[in-house]
Amino acid sequence: MTPLVLIPGMMCDARLYGPQIAALEVDRDVSVLPITESDTVEALAAGVLRAAPDRFALAGLSMGGIVAMEVIRQAPDRVERLALMDTNAAPESEAVSLARVPQIARVRAGKLREVMRDELKPMYLADGPGNETLLAICMEMAMDLGPDVFERQSRALQTRPDQREALRQIAVPTLVLCGAQDRLCPVHRHELICELIDGATLRIVDRAGHLPTLEQPEAVNAALSDWLRVA
Repeated sequence: MTPLVLIPGMMCDARLYGPQIAALEVDRDVSVLPITESDTVEALAAGVLRAAPDRFALAGLSMGGIVAMEVIRQAPDRVERLALMDTNAAPESEAVSLARVPQIARVRAGKLREVMRDELKPMYLADGPGNETLLAICMEMAMDLGPDVFERQSRALQTRPDQREALRQIAVPTLVLCGAQDRLCPVHRHELICELIDGATLRIVDRAGHLPTLEQPEAVNAALSDWLRVA
């Protein structure tokens, strides 16, 4: 079986994919590769490639999807299939980039928990039961990673490359998945990604926001299992 590499989103670790790891590692090697040590998307992608198997299936969510697009751009011969979840192929808008400046300043001043609580977590999830538990997991991941990772990842997102034209070169089975209620990376962005990647499959997960891997794990597990079986 082709090994599967998962790339987590900003301020997330393997816990983001806990349900998927449990379901998929039964019949294949599954690894979660961090994106914490550099402050550009290009360098983060190069780090993933250094740690990854020679050939692999690749999935990323949010910032993980942004890095995954750069991974396949740098080494298209090594990625056998691609899953992009709740992500964005466009460069960062000026407004969002400017908004990161005071966030970084607050985090440097010891306010990581407050930034996560007040500015980021309210945008993560669709309304529904169990949100407090999921938000607690998000906070634990962020606090474990810490302020230096927050700053590096924020700066990487500020300068991320525009991948839209590069997506036209992708020629492997590709799943594009999005929570129906994702407010950070809405459905229309994923429809565009599907238009750019020939033959890509779009899956919209109902009753999920930006983190469907945790919000609706069974639906995401089913979509990933189908994608991994595509010839």
